[in-house]
Amino acid sequence: MLENILNQVKNGELSVAEAKEHLAAFEDLGFAKVDHHRKKRQGFPEIVYGESKTSEQIISIVQSLRSQNNQVLVTRVSLDKAEDIRKVMPDLIYNDAARILYWKEKETHSNLPGYIAVIAAGTSDIRVAEEAAVTAEVLGSNVHRIYDVGVAGIHRLLHHAEEIQNAVVSVVVAGMEGALPSVVGGLVAHPVIAVPTSIGYGANFNGLSALLTMLNSCASGISVVNIDNGFGGGYNAALIHKLIQKGL
Repeated sequence: MLENILNQVKNGELSVAEAKEHLAAFEDLGFAKVDHHRKKRQGFPEIVYGESKTSEQIISIVQSLRSQNNQVLVTRVSLDKAEDIRKVMPDLIYNDAARILYWKEKETHSNLPGYIAVIAAGTSDIRVAEEAAVTAEVLGSNVHRIYDVGVAGIHRLLHHAEEIQNAVVSVVVAGMEGALPSVVGGLVAHPVIAVPTSIGYGANFNGLSALLTMLNSCASGISVVNIDNGFGGGYNAALIHKLIQKGL
């Protein structure tokens, strides 16, 4: 990007003032400071958490991000808010199950070899699993979805054992007692990211029981993100996937 900007200045296609704007570390919108150097530092552009933001704020932030990035990801966006935003920016794509609004310059399959397995214990966990899956896809990874394979019917999981074992990293999403990541962790030789969900009865304590089970797992190679944090699971999986390919 830097070389391209300097060449444009050299060729008279870009003024010095315009070049300074492109090279600015962030853009101050008053209510937000949009980090334009996030991708240079971390490999992925800044992700927008949309739940507490207004439609107008999200529109302004997305317009700023799109000026210097080829992908945009906004998490935790309600359907009503997404519809308001897409009236102004109709080329944004909304995934209702994941509650994610995103844009990619080109809708293409990932060039990275291998795939991430996103595994959900039950149908009720799919919303969080989809947040993980769509996040990883927008960030450039291929994803295999393996849903409704919880420990209450372990044969369903074992049916997909080879597919799971061949992944480069697994994101395992479960509520209730949260046992599934431990089972998967005992079957694979790659990192497992456990995502507890708030799905469960009474003493589940809105996902706390699943979180504690995952934190206390006896299976090696398991890392745990916070309750219902599908985005965190998908982001970390995509980061691992990208780093693995760099090392090949």
